[in-house]
Amino acid sequence: MADHIPLYPVRSAAAVAAVNRKRAAYYSAAGPGPGADRHSRYQLEDESAHLDEMPLMMSEEGFENDESDYHTLPRARITRRKRGIEWLVCGGWKFLCTSCCDWLIHVCQRKKELKARTVWLGYPEKCEEKHPRNAIKNQKYNVFTFIPGVLYEQFKFFLNLYFLVVSCSQFVPALKIGYLYTYWAPLGFVLAVTIMREAIDEFRRFQRDKEMNSQLYSKLTVRGKVQVKSSDIQVGDLIIVEKNQRIPSDMVFLRTSEKAGSCFIRTDQLDGETDWKLKVAVSCTQRLPALGDLFSINAYVYAQKPQLDIHSFEGTFTREDSDPPVHESLSIENTLWASTVVASGTVIGVVIYTGKETRSVMNTSNPKNKVGLLDLELNQLTKALFLALVALSAVMVTLQGFVGPWYRNLFRFLLLFSYIIPISLRVNLDMGKAAYGWMIMRDEHIPGTVVRTSTIPEELGRLVYLLTDKTGTLTQNEMVFKRLHLGTVSYGTDTMDEIQNHVIVSYSQTQSQASGNNASSTPPRKAQSSAPKVRKSVSSRIHEAVKAIALCHNVTPVYESRAGGTGETEYAEVDQDFSDENRTYQASSPDEVALVQWTESVGLTLVSRDLASMQLKTPSGQILTYHVLQVFPFTSENKRMGIVVRDESTAEITFYMKGADVAMSTIVQYNDWLEEECGNMAREGLRTLVVAKKSLTEEQYQDFESRYSQAKLSLHDRALKVAAVVESLEREMELLCLTGVEDQLQADVRPTLEMLRNAGIKIWMLTGDKLETATCIAKSSHLVSRTQDIHVFRPVTNRGEAHLELNAFRRKHDCALVISGDSLEVCLKYYEHEFVELACQCPAVVCCRCSPTQKAHIVKLLQQHTGRRTCAVGDGGNDVSMIQAADCGIGIEGKEGKQASLAADFSITQFKHIGRLLMVHGRNSYKRSAALGQFVMHRGLIISTMQAVFSSVFYFASVPLYQGFLMVGYATIYTMFPVFSLVLDQDVKPETALLYPELYKDLTKGRSLSFKTFLIWVLISIYQGGILMYGALVLFESEFVHVVAISFTALILTELLMVALTIRTWHWLMVVAEFLSLGCYLASLAFLNEYFDVAFITTLTFLWKVSAITVVSCLPLYILKYLKRKLSPPSYSKLTS
Repeated sequence: MADHIPLYPVRSAAAVAAVNRKRAAYYSAAGPGPGADRHSRYQLEDESAHLDEMPLMMSEEGFENDESDYHTLPRARITRRKRGIEWLVCGGWKFLCTSCCDWLIHVCQRKKELKARTVWLGYPEKCEEKHPRNAIKNQKYNVFTFIPGVLYEQFKFFLNLYFLVVSCSQFVPALKIGYLYTYWAPLGFVLAVTIMREAIDEFRRFQRDKEMNSQLYSKLTVRGKVQVKSSDIQVGDLIIVEKNQRIPSDMVFLRTSEKAGSCFIRTDQLDGETDWKLKVAVSCTQRLPALGDLFSINAYVYAQKPQLDIHSFEGTFTREDSDPPVHESLSIENTLWASTVVASGTVIGVVIYTGKETRSVMNTSNPKNKVGLLDLELNQLTKALFLALVALSAVMVTLQGFVGPWYRNLFRFLLLFSYIIPISLRVNLDMGKAAYGWMIMRDEHIPGTVVRTSTIPEELGRLVYLLTDKTGTLTQNEMVFKRLHLGTVSYGTDTMDEIQNHVIVSYSQTQSQASGNNASSTPPRKAQSSAPKVRKSVSSRIHEAVKAIALCHNVTPVYESRAGGTGETEYAEVDQDFSDENRTYQASSPDEVALVQWTESVGLTLVSRDLASMQLKTPSGQILTYHVLQVFPFTSENKRMGIVVRDESTAEITFYMKGADVAMSTIVQYNDWLEEECGNMAREGLRTLVVAKKSLTEEQYQDFESRYSQAKLSLHDRALKVAAVVESLEREMELLCLTGVEDQLQADVRPTLEMLRNAGIKIWMLTGDKLETATCIAKSSHLVSRTQDIHVFRPVTNRGEAHLELNAFRRKHDCALVISGDSLEVCLKYYEHEFVELACQCPAVVCCRCSPTQKAHIVKLLQQHTGRRTCAVGDGGNDVSMIQAADCGIGIEGKEGKQASLAADFSITQFKHIGRLLMVHGRNSYKRSAALGQFVMHRGLIISTMQAVFSSVFYFASVPLYQGFLMVGYATIYTMFPVFSLVLDQDVKPETALLYPELYKDLTKGRSLSFKTFLIWVLISIYQGGILMYGALVLFESEFVHVVAISFTALILTELLMVALTIRTWHWLMVVAEFLSLGCYLASLAFLNEYFDVAFITTLTFLWKVSAITVVSCLPLYILKYLKRKLSPPSYSKLTS
C-alpha cells in the first residue's frame, strides 16, 4: 500500500488548476465553518504547498471524480481485491467458513437491544423490562461446554487432528500396524495434561468470581436495612456503600453522610488514574431529613441507555409528589460507577445498570486463547511434512505397481511413515514451555514474577511493538514539588529552607506590626527600614506566592477521628487536632496535593476547608481564616482554575488563579521570562503551573457577582455567557510565580526504555491522562530522546481537518507523535490504513485520553496492519482489555490493585524487569523451542527415511522395520532426556544479552525456525537415515535380525551425537542425560531378546559395524559445523569471544 502513495505527485498545470477549483468548491460547500477559513489560509501559501494537501490516496482520480466519491475513496481502494477462483483458493474458503460460523453464533446469542430506562427509587419491581443479573463472570466455559471447548481448542491444530485420525485408524484390523498403546498413550498424555491445566485455570477463575459476587452490601427497604449479596442487586435497589468498599453496580448518587453533600471516590480500576474524583449527591435527596424519607417520596431517575463512555452520563431526577414537581439534571458527577471505591464517608445510591450493562464490564473484552507464533510456524511445517508423507506413500504404491488392494496399501504406508510427524513434538514443546515458566519464576534477578499463561513464553522473544500505560507503570504517581520560579530568582529542592526563612520572617513582621500598632508604631517601622530594599521585595514576593499556592486549589484536609471522641468535643479541641499527625489531604489531582504539602513544609499549613471558608496556620501557630466567595473549577478546555477569597482580618478580596502556561500567558501582565522558563522546566520533565492574582475592591466584586449569577440563570448558551463573565475578571493579572512538580518515574525506567529501543522494539504509550502530562512524561522517561522533535497532532473533528493534519504530519521525519483519543478516533474512521502506516514509522507514539476499549483497539490495529507481535504492559483495571488483546500481556502489581496482573500472561513487580524478561528469557525460550521442535522432527524423519529405504529394498512391502516396543522406546526412554535437555541450552550469556540488546533484533526476523532451517534438517535426516539403513544392509551377513540390531543401535548413537552437535553451551544435566540414555539402552538390550540376537550383540563384529556406520553418518556434519563456525560465525560469537 505504501508504494501507492507518492508524497509529491507530479502533475500537469491543467490538472493542478482543475484540482484547485475542485478543492475550493469542496471547502466552500463546507460552509463558513473551519473549512472555509482553512482554505483562505492555504491560499496565501505558495503553489507547492497545495500539492501536499492532496487527498491522502494521492491519486489523480481522487479529485477528478465527484465530491461524493472523495468520501468513499480510501475504503474503496483497499477493498478492491482479487475475486473468483483465485480468491477462493487464497483463503476465501476460510473467510466463508468463519462468516457462516459467526452468523450462527450471532443468531444463537442475539443480543438484547440496549434501551434508556426509568428507575423508581427503591422499587425494582416497577421496571418494565428484565435487566441482567449483577454477577461478575470471567470464566471461559461452563460445565457443559468445558470438555467440547477444550477438545476443539486442541484439535483445531492440524498436528493434533492428524494424530487423532492415525490413532483411530488402528481400530481397523486391516490397517493395524503396531500395538494400540504406541499411538494412544502419547495422545492421551497430551490431552490429559491440557485438560488438567485448563481445569485448574478455570477453577481459579470461578473462585475469584465467587468471592466478588458474594460480597455483602446493605440494601435499604421499607422495613429498614437488609444484607444482600453483590450478585443479587437489582436495578432500582437503594444500596448503602461504606468507606473503602467497592461499588457493586452503576448507581446514581442520592445522599452521603458528609456534611458537604459530596464524597470522593477512587477510580483506579476503571480509568487507571489514582487521583480521587469528587462526586456530588442529588441535592433533592441530600436535603431530606432522614434516610427513611427516601421511601416516603415518589421519585424516579431517567437514565440514558448503557454506553461505553466512562466520562459522560445524561439523565434526569424527577420528584413527582412535591408541588411543583422537582426536576434535576444528572451528569457524570452524580454517578458512582461499578468497580470504583468510596474514599470518604458513606454513600447511598439507586442502582441504574447491573452486570453486563455496567460501564466497567462493557469496557472489558472477552479473553481469547493465545497461540504463540512459534506454534503457528510449527503447524505450517507439519502441513508441509504431511504433504511429503502423502507424496512418499504415493511413490511407494506407484513403484509397487498398484498391485492388489492398492488403496489399502497406500493407507498402510501412510501409517508406516506417520512418524514423519512425531506426536512427541507436542509433548516435548509443552514440557519445554512449563520448564521456561519455571525458570522465569525462579530467576532471582526478577523476583515476584509469575507466569500465568504457560503456552506463550516464546512470544517474549519475538516482540516488535510494546504498548505501555503511563500512570503506575512508567511513573509511581507520586508528585514531588521541585521548583519555584519568581522571575528573577529560582528555588530548587536544595534551597527550600531559604523560602521557609522568608515565610517565617514575613509572617512574624505582619504579626509584630499588628501588635505594634496597638502599643507604639515606631519600633517595627524602624526595624523594617533598616532591612535592605531588595531583600524585602523578594521576601514579600515569596510570601505572596506561597499564600497564593496555599489558597488556590480544591484540596480538603481530612482528619482520622480518634476513638471515643464525639463530633462536638473534636470540634472544640480544634487547635490541638490541627497540629496532629493524622491529617491527610484529599483532592481530585495529585499535583494539587503536592503543592499544598509543599506550603505545609515551608510553614503555611492548610488546616480546614469547607464549601464556604478555609483556614491556614502560620509558622507561629496563628490561624488565618479566608471566606471562599467563588470557585471556578479546572476543565480540560479552559486548563485553569480560579478562586475568589476574602481575608477575614483585613476584608481584602483577592482573585487567585493557576493554570497551564498556554492558558495563562495571555491573562497575566506582560513579562519576558515566563515562556522561556516553562520550556526549561518541561525539558526537565516537570509539570508546570503558572500562579497569578488580582486584588478586587468591594464594588468590583459586587458588580461581577450580579453579572455572574445572572449568567448562571440564563437558559440559552449558559456555558458561553458564564465564561464571558469570568473572562472579564481574567485580565491584566499580576504574575506571582511558576511552579514545577515532578511525577516520579519508576525505578530504572530510563535505562529500560533505552534498552528496549536499542533492541528494535517500538514503544507506544497509551494513557488516560492529559496531553501535557503525557508529553512531559514521554520526555522525562526518555521515551522520546532529547534530539527528537515531537509532533502534537492538533484536535480534529471531521474528515477535512483530519486530512490536512495527516498531510502536515507526513512532512515531518523522525519525530514522535502525540495524539489524543478523540482525534485518533476521527483519523481511524476515515484514514485508518494511512494513519497506522504513518504512525508505525515513528520512533515513539503517545496516545493520551484513551479509553480502555480504545487501547485494545490500537493493539488490534497494529496486529492487523503490521502482522508483527505486540506486547501490552499495564497495572490497572483499565489496561485489562489491552493486555488481553495483545499477543503477550504483562501486568504489573501496582497501587492500582491486582486486576491487570491477574488478567495478564506474565505478572511482574516492576517495569525494569521487562528488560531481562525479554532480552534473556524471551531469547532463550524462542531459541530453545526452535531447536527442540526441529530436533524432534529430525528424530521422526530419520526413522521414516530408514523405513522407506527398507521397504524399497524389500519389494515395497508395507511391513514395519521396528516393531512394538522399539518404536515406543526410541521416542521415549532412549532419546527423550538428551533431546529434552536442549531446553537448558543457551547461545549467549544473560550478561551479554543485556549488554548488547541489539542481538534481540535478529530474533524478530524469525530465522531460528524457518523453511530454510527446516529444509537443512530434512536433508540431514535423509542423509543419515540412508547411510544407517544402507550401511546395515551392506554389512549384515546371514540373518535379518542383525540388520535390526545394527541399524537400531547406530540410530540411537547417531541421535545422541546429534544432540551433542546441536548444543551450544553445555550444562552438567545434559552430560548426565546423554550417559543416562546410553546406559538405559545398553541395560535394555538384555531384555529385548525378541528383537535382538543377544549372542551377536556381544561380538566385536557388531561393535565395529555399528561404530563404522555411526562415524560415516555423523562425522561429515561435525566437519561442516566446524567450517561454518570458522567461515561465517553468528553475530553473537563475535561478542563472546
